[in-house]
Amino acid sequence: MSYFLQGLFGERSLTKVAGLFAQKSQAESTMDQVLRAGGLSAPQVRLLGPEDARNARRELFGRAVEPESAGIARTFLQTHLVGGMAGAVAGLALYLWFYRAAHPMIVSSPLVAFIAIVGFATTFGLLAGGLLTMRPDHVRLITRVRSALRHDQWAVVAHPINPEQTQRVRQVLEQHAAEVVTTL
Repeated sequence: MSYFLQGLFGERSLTKVAGLFAQKSQAESTMDQVLRAGGLSAPQVRLLGPEDARNARRELFGRAVEPESAGIARTFLQTHLVGGMAGAVAGLALYLWFYRAAHPMIVSSPLVAFIAIVGFATTFGLLAGGLLTMRPDHVRLITRVRSALRHDQWAVVAHPINPEQTQRVRQVLEQHAAEVVTTL
């Protein structure tokens, strides 16, 4: 399953894991442990503090939580392409099923029915691709981290690239963090 998702999304890190802390010292020591025990490189782990939430340059916060802007663009293209193609194939299959069943609406006007069924199915596939691109699972993490930072807490945000790293990061953060937030 993760192989399929890696092919569908253009980002290297599909999962984000954040630990929220009351003190900076606790966040820094946990960040060091995440780097050592999790097998992550330094760019994969970010330490965010209250000043990051108050910063006038909000794009800095966005880059810290979602650092792969080129990967997001690839995700946009790939999910729309796959969603549109899957919708078109499903629409064609539905059209052929109705055609073989000699449905009166299909038999009376086959070209219009083909355009309508395949067109709507393709549209719904593209909409599904758009929903995947928005990554609704990331919104919850970003909202929770931003809220914690506004309440003078600290966050360690990790971007593991495989399920093993994700599990190790979660274990370290769960041992030390008051709250752990993850995406799918």
